[in-house]
Amino acid sequence: MTNTKQQQSGSSSEEQYDAIIIGAGMAGLYQVHTLQKAGLSVHVFETGSGVGGTWYWNRYPGCKFDSESYSYGFSFSKDVLDEWEWSEHFARQPETERYCNMIADKFDLRKNIEFNSRIKSAQFNEEQQRWEIETEQGKKASAKFLITAVGPLSAHTMPNYKGMDSFKGGSWHTARWPKESIDFTGKRVAVIGTGATGVQVIQEMAHMAEHLTVYQRNPNWCAPLNNALISKEEQKEIKAGYPKMFEKCNETHGCFIHAPDMRSVFDVSTEERDALYEKLYTDRGFGIWVGSFFDTMFDEKANESRSEFVANKIRSRVKDPALAEKLIPTDHGFGNKRVPLETNYYEAYNQDNVDLVDLRVTPIQEITPKGIKTAAGELEFDYIIYATGFDPVTGALNRIDITGKNDVKLKDKWSEGPLTYLGIQSVGFPNFFTLVGPHNAATLCNIPRCIEQNVDWVTNAINYVQAHSLKQMEPKQESETTWTAEVLEAGSQSPFMRVNSWLSGINSNVPGKQKRSFQVYAGGAPAYRGYCEAEEENNYSGFELS
Repeated sequence: MTNTKQQQSGSSSEEQYDAIIIGAGMAGLYQVHTLQKAGLSVHVFETGSGVGGTWYWNRYPGCKFDSESYSYGFSFSKDVLDEWEWSEHFARQPETERYCNMIADKFDLRKNIEFNSRIKSAQFNEEQQRWEIETEQGKKASAKFLITAVGPLSAHTMPNYKGMDSFKGGSWHTARWPKESIDFTGKRVAVIGTGATGVQVIQEMAHMAEHLTVYQRNPNWCAPLNNALISKEEQKEIKAGYPKMFEKCNETHGCFIHAPDMRSVFDVSTEERDALYEKLYTDRGFGIWVGSFFDTMFDEKANESRSEFVANKIRSRVKDPALAEKLIPTDHGFGNKRVPLETNYYEAYNQDNVDLVDLRVTPIQEITPKGIKTAAGELEFDYIIYATGFDPVTGALNRIDITGKNDVKLKDKWSEGPLTYLGIQSVGFPNFFTLVGPHNAATLCNIPRCIEQNVDWVTNAINYVQAHSLKQMEPKQESETTWTAEVLEAGSQSPFMRVNSWLSGINSNVPGKQKRSFQVYAGGAPAYRGYCEAEEENNYSGFELS
């Protein structure tokens, strides 16, 4: 163990640690816990003023889980599983933020977390074989190991509309929602965007604002969340069933509690098919997406029946037939993008105080001091809410100036798409680990399940390096080349690659991200886990250990 100490470097002092972690969300919290237990000196730099990551920043009305609360929480501590009780099947943001704070307090993690500290740069010092970081506030520190826990959806993006700074009302991105309570009573509100975040905001804002105007860029397939409070009897069943539930999560493709029906949609009658669709549509959570007939996920012809079933549900829920058709995607089938889960989202459009503007027909021309102007004219608002998404997976990493050996910048190396081994390391960046990073299975996952796997693997790797008195660990070039090819091959078989979305690398929100390059491993969490376990069993033979 290296004790934290001060090393004078010019006029500034540099704090030294065994490991530095960037981010105090769920991945960062678990990583600092495991390294503390291993006896390493570790320090976390967190941009926000509190822990939680996603659950700290996203405070918008309606923000909640889309995987069942009890399947989302950490599994590593039986004490936590026994003590903590989720109030709903899909917990809301305030409850999840409280959960993250409980974890930080229970395991005494705050002593190693520095808040309000955004990392500006990280450079590998080849002579010292240490990572040197600097915050935007000018603080410097170094460590043998650098671990990013920045999250795949943390770098929010704003659109580039003319006149955005001129608007006199209140405006913000959903990922930077004000901490203070906002009273929308009697207010005119615009929401731009109908992705997962937009859907959650819209269904709440429809009841909060005097008038809501939704600016839809592209419609999304949505399915009912069917949330409910957890009864006392259900609490007992959940606690007793944790071992079996986590075992099931580990067996499914995305670590959800929903497993696909292994029958083909073509092997059953129309009545049986629609009966399963109806059951899944009225059940809780992602069942209608990942629990349907297995071939609806990858076979376009099989998917047509499910898409039509959901389309008809939308038509039955929206009173205006023309409006219903505007809310039904025509460029991709149901499930070819991650499905937003909703509560009376479609019913919101039946309200007299809610209007939809289809930006494919009447695009936004500019934001004015009073509101939003399209080809159809100008509408005035008190608030504009930007639900315009994120620069995903690599975005948060690219916003840090990360420099490896030979002064190679990570952003430059990845300019044509990520190059990694196991989505955890990249050649030329020794002792640098990316939790839930690009080419990792964790992004297409019930994330905490994959976070625990990522963190345990990184911790074991670091312990191996330390126990064998090694200085550096980085992938062999052949390992990186082979893994990147495996990621692209798995991606080419994925339904996500058929459509333009952040998963396929085509992201209209982000300049420069219009090249098809699969950013995540689509072969499933069990297969990914197998690759990682094989490396560990073979003493990290795919890595250069020096």
